[in-house]
Amino acid sequence: MKFGQILRELRLEKDMTQKQLADVFNVHQTTVKDWELRGCEPSYEILSRLANFFGVTADYLLGREK
Repeated sequence: MKFGQILRELRLEKDMTQKQLADVFNVHQTTVKDWELRGCEPSYEILSRLANFFGVTADYLLGREK
């Protein structure tokens, strides 16, 4: 699975909208949309914060582990 798919699943598990996630990370909603749908990846700093927020590893977010 790719980063965007994993991020979307984790976001939906927390019952969050793209806008809500964007607000938590102080980015625009279109940024979250790009992560989920266009194959864009966040900076290392935000990737690390996303991993902490969702309680997973960065490797998991990047699809490197199950």
